Amino acid sequence: MGIEEFIAALPKAELHVHLVGAASLDTVLELSRRHSRTLVPKDRAELARYYEFTDFPHFINVYSAVNKLVTTPDDVQTMLLGLARDLAANNVRYAEVTVSAIAHFPYGTGPEALSEALVDGRRRALAEHGVELAWIFDVPMPSDLREGYSTLEYVLDQRPEGTVGLGLAGLETPYPRAGFKAAFQEARAAGLRSLPHAGETTGPEEIWAALEDLGAERIGHGVSAVDDDRLLKHLAETGIPLEVSLTSNVCTKAVSSLAEHPLPRLLDAGVTVTLNTDDPGMFGTNLNREYLLAHEVFGLGRSELAELARNAARAAFCAEQTRSGLLKGIDAVERAAAEQ
Repeated sequence: MGIEEFIAALPKAELHVHLVGAASLDTVLELSRRHSRTLVPKDRAELARYYEFTDFPHFINVYSAVNKLVTTPDDVQTMLLGLARDLAANNVRYAEVTVSAIAHFPYGTGPEALSEALVDGRRRALAEHGVELAWIFDVPMPSDLREGYSTLEYVLDQRPEGTVGLGLAGLETPYPRAGFKAAFQEARAAGLRSLPHAGETTGPEEIWAALEDLGAERIGHGVSAVDDDRLLKHLAETGIPLEVSLTSNVCTKAVSSLAEHPLPRLLDAGVTVTLNTDDPGMFGTNLNREYLLAHEVFGLGRSELAELARNAARAAFCAEQTRSGLLKGIDAVERAAAEQ
């Protein structure tokens, strides 16, 4: 079994993928042509150039422009079903999708309509593509200037089927994680999981803040943890997973190149790592490719790739039946590869 065949065969969970950023070029072109008043290109080649990011703030600006294309429940479902199709093509069976709910409200999709579209899209994703979707509702900075409460109020009021947690994304530098402590405390008291981004474009101090102030149960990105040996030891001992996205970190200039990505140092330190795509439509990647990069760039073999897939299954906030099915499927693929 070749390495690409092995990767494709692995049943996977994806824990860090944004609904808007996941939209393929075809999906975004469909939406941009559907809505005439937009800065988003309507030509494929121009759209590809539009996704050539100069830095993280530039990426946020482009992301915001694409977000404005989502103005109706039909637009939400177009994105959802496109995502489910792409996940299924990578043998992803379960995905926790980050949705910036309040970012959609100014453009025509209200809270109730958004919730209905998510629930219906979730049902269709499972029926039509065999992919189970769950929701992380993130506080998108700088959109939620009420220190996360606008997002939290939506989640607590609506709590669409499949909701697992509260996230925190977008610009980090002007918005320290500790500033969202009260909202995350309330979210956790209500049974929501704490799933913030931290240490993507900032130092390890923001990862500590996510852990200590927000009670983070997983960390989105967290790549700057390698700059703090005490933090690496803490992550390894507690088993708190990092949601690592190789291509994303290069595209947003969070790291200078794939060769310099800290993935090997995280693994060597015993940190629990999961592989993810983050915004695959904008970054021109998919989950199979991320696993392949881990093999080609860092030399991870079949057993190590299988363990990354197991990490994601174990770190997912899914039903035990879903987790068991993923783990059994991973074991079966690894056995089949060993027998050849």
